Amino acid sequence: MGFAGAMVVAIAVDALLGWPSWLFARIGHPVTWLGRLIAAVDAGWNREFDPPALRRAVGVGGALAVIVLALVLGWVLQSLLPSGWIGFALVGILAWPLVALRSLHDHVAAVAKPLLTGDIAAARDAVSRIVGRDPAALDEAGIARAAIESLAENASDGIVAPVFWGALLGLPGILGYKAINTLDSMIGHRSERHEAFGWAAARIDDVANFIPARLTGFLFVLLAPRRSEALSCMTRDARRHRSPNAGWPEAAMAGALGVRLSGPRIYHGKTTDEPWLNGGARDPLAADINVGLAIYRRAMLLFAGVLAILAYA
Repeated sequence: MGFAGAMVVAIAVDALLGWPSWLFARIGHPVTWLGRLIAAVDAGWNREFDPPALRRAVGVGGALAVIVLALVLGWVLQSLLPSGWIGFALVGILAWPLVALRSLHDHVAAVAKPLLTGDIAAARDAVSRIVGRDPAALDEAGIARAAIESLAENASDGIVAPVFWGALLGLPGILGYKAINTLDSMIGHRSERHEAFGWAAARIDDVANFIPARLTGFLFVLLAPRRSEALSCMTRDARRHRSPNAGWPEAAMAGALGVRLSGPRIYHGKTTDEPWLNGGARDPLAADINVGLAIYRRAMLLFAGVLAILAYA
């Protein structure tokens, strides 16, 4: 965990500054840069007239090419930095844009605020920015459920996982993970276009998130107001989720709040019959989003504290 201290710097800078809108307007964001590269690979390599086996093979090559490029870029940048604490601080500053701690908090809080005042239209608009399901079909419980699920899953994907790989490998680790995660979010879908081409992207993402997802779930359990319920729900229901990883933080959060998450939802006019997590519990309300945010803040603070101890040791 030689880069643990650098990741504490990254977390601290992101918690303080986020990614300022003026900076995004000027230069975009590293994830959007990765997105453009992946979109170009998808447009040029994913040919619909090719047979599925060939599209899968080409998708493997495309995913590996993007990941290797990110790893090499991270290694080159890191090799140019000075040694000692100055170098570790610079690694943290360069890793800062790849930690979405403040952004996630602000986006979820933006859903809770109008929902608490009964402004369903504004809450639907806010939640549509963080989830893919049809917002028009969501009532208060559906909006709260979507926001809490996004908070739990993205705590793993957006903070714990990149920081975990950054703590292990430095800039190559965090950049490589972000390439993997962005590949999965863009082409790792079971759609007609990406079923074959995105197969490798989805599988690699499953492997990269295996440990971080479970770590995030246990962080939520430790900071939950209902620890025993959170642990019981996570160990019982996590494997029921359609994702091999997302169920761990989501089930832990469901138990921590005493609400049910997941379940049927509508995407592009079609209902998907997903199983419930903590199915015997009540539906979430607007206030539960704020409780979930409090658990998230404490869990991320604990995570940063553990990294600081490891860096000191």
